Amino acid sequence: MAKNTSNLSTEPYKGVRDFFPKEMAEQNYIFGVWRKCVESFGYTEYSASILEPAELYKSKTSEEIVNEQTYTFTDRGDREVTLRPEMTPTVARMIASRRRELPMPARWYSIPNVFRYERPQRGRLREHWQLNVDMFGIAGIEADVEIISLAYSIMKEFGAQDSDFQIKVSSRKLMNAIFSNWYELDDQKAKALQRLLDKKNKMDEEVFRGEAEKIIGKPFEFLSLSAGSPSYDEAIAFPNIRLAKEELDAILSELRAKGINNVSYDETVIRGFDYYTGTVFEVFDTDPKNSRSVFGGGRYDNLLALFGGETLPAFGFGMGDVTIHDFLETRDLLPNYVSSAEIMICIMEESSRSYAEEVASNLRASGKNVAVNYTYKSVGDQIKGATKQEIPFVIVIGEEEVKSKTYKMKNLETGEEIAA
Repeated sequence: MAKNTSNLSTEPYKGVRDFFPKEMAEQNYIFGVWRKCVESFGYTEYSASILEPAELYKSKTSEEIVNEQTYTFTDRGDREVTLRPEMTPTVARMIASRRRELPMPARWYSIPNVFRYERPQRGRLREHWQLNVDMFGIAGIEADVEIISLAYSIMKEFGAQDSDFQIKVSSRKLMNAIFSNWYELDDQKAKALQRLLDKKNKMDEEVFRGEAEKIIGKPFEFLSLSAGSPSYDEAIAFPNIRLAKEELDAILSELRAKGINNVSYDETVIRGFDYYTGTVFEVFDTDPKNSRSVFGGGRYDNLLALFGGETLPAFGFGMGDVTIHDFLETRDLLPNYVSSAEIMICIMEESSRSYAEEVASNLRASGKNVAVNYTYKSVGDQIKGATKQEIPFVIVIGEEEVKSKTYKMKNLETGEEIAA
């Protein structure tokens, strides 16, 4: 049998990433900021498997994700299984499983990897990691305000200025009331218009309006809910429109009172998932290079009812590592890469190895991260290697250091030497 002499590709699977040391350091930095911020608000970490029964997503996740973007397969037990495309259904399942045992409100977060089969492009890959933050058990706007405030705090912790991003807020409750009372749409047409609105920013304006007209049966115009507009008084005459608008206004007012001034109402913010029931929000990058939503979330009070029992108030968001990395990279907010190794010990000859390892052990015992170079190459070559690896200090161990039981540590940036 002829052997296959072709070489395997060194490229990763399309739409996923390899994390070399520099990229891994950047991701760890992002994860570190995430953890610091959410834990400062009292959230605790949880996790779960990447595998879930496919039926979990067929219930309330958007049809586009379920039908076109999930990695779904049948396992050897003839069960339909999906690599999770998002974390919210999983956390809802977990909370529902121990609802009677868990004290409320529950504040949980996780940083899972999620999978969607979509066309790879800037800001979108087939696998990414995502910060998920959720609060359960608070029906009032306190949860909405806290979660959006936390999202704002994360952006500020990364070093972003208010002018770098916008927080756009809307309400599914308000939009559903408008669809029902103002446009007089049934549930099927309301969902169709909702999904169309979610795609509006990706469509030509004329195409969008044409599709909207097909759904509502007349020319589409956004209902202005600004006081003094021609439609305002007529719209708020409907109690459910008025109450939803008052709730949204109260949320925006409280956020601004906290000094969050880059927040505004935007009726085009819908969020694509079917499970949202109230306030929804998205954070947008203001740089033209990244003119897209960075992340978002909202209220989903009915999702836990899918697992039996009563509904439970819930509000949360997900922030992906790809979009936030693009945001930070564009604004030069990522830290400079520094190796986790602080010191490299360069051994001049094999006979010096024992003392070099003794020095390394003593330094590690004092809390230093030490790499030992066993190549026995010239000092120049070993120092070049340390420089390429971004290791800031070197120690050279040769016959003289072995005899004297001393050494000098050199700062590669300044050239300063410290005797020890």
